[in-house]
Amino acid sequence: MEQVTSRPRHVIWNTAVTPPDEQFSYYREAICQAFMNLTPESATTSRFPAKVEAIKIGTGAINRVVFPEHTVHRSRADIAASTESCFYLNFKLAGRCRMLQGDSEVSLSRGQVGIVDSDREVTLLHDRGPMLEVASFWVPSRALRDRLPPSFDFRAERVSDDPHVGHLIVETARSLNAGALRMAEEDSIRLFDVLLDLVALSLSRRSRAQTAEAAGFADATALALRRAVHERMREPGLTVANVARAIGISERYVHKLFERAGTTFSDYVMDRRLDGAARDLSDPAKVDQAIGSIAFDWGFSDLSHFARRFKQRFGCRPRDWRAR
Repeated sequence: MEQVTSRPRHVIWNTAVTPPDEQFSYYREAICQAFMNLTPESATTSRFPAKVEAIKIGTGAINRVVFPEHTVHRSRADIAASTESCFYLNFKLAGRCRMLQGDSEVSLSRGQVGIVDSDREVTLLHDRGPMLEVASFWVPSRALRDRLPPSFDFRAERVSDDPHVGHLIVETARSLNAGALRMAEEDSIRLFDVLLDLVALSLSRRSRAQTAEAAGFADATALALRRAVHERMREPGLTVANVARAIGISERYVHKLFERAGTTFSDYVMDRRLDGAARDLSDPAKVDQAIGSIAFDWGFSDLSHFARRFKQRFGCRPRDWRAR
């Protein structure tokens, strides 16, 4: 069962409305609705008093959950059945939660904030109390990843431990949890963005060496990208997909690297092609080669389009450029 983004802004599920032997099943359906596909396990098959409250905040949400001790898994099957991905940013309000993801184990006690990735298997062990409570922020993956270096290596982490911004993360999470329904929705969205900025800052600070490595990786990838473009510059049907496939990165990352350089893929290709054509038109050795032939050699398939773009870039028609 997937998170339903078209539901009302505020929804509450309470197992008290169901018979005792159906309460855990009801709870399982509720957290799948609020979070995404999850597989909870309980030591009891009888009474399971629990309450799930979901509050939408833009594309994210706060899910407040009160429950007895139990375990929650995000399995391979759960991940495969999901059409979305997110981060769970958990603000522990009562009891303890141990978050196990890969080779990382993070323990959260009251007042601490930790984060896990929904795209990787994770186990959440909730214990130490008859009734436990957590405010879990449902963060769309892109909303956080766009704030981090492209090659950021994510792992489960207790971000409230950060010596510089950890206390700000806790207080922002506390304020947003307490005031989400009292403040205007646009204000809650702004505060949610502040929380994500702080979390991204904490994650990025984890290792300055990692950040430097990410920047070095981006520079090396950008160099490989430009080389791949230049090698294919004369191909009329050159696309982002062609060069992305050639160097093994996503089309989105191709666009991001060009944006980082202050341009776009199409503008970069157009400028390089026009520069190449201008050089050939000035080359005495090619004086007898037709202008149309030079244009086609540089990947242009429409001569009038070539002439128009050439004049926009150099201020004169191709034949006038050659005559100079």
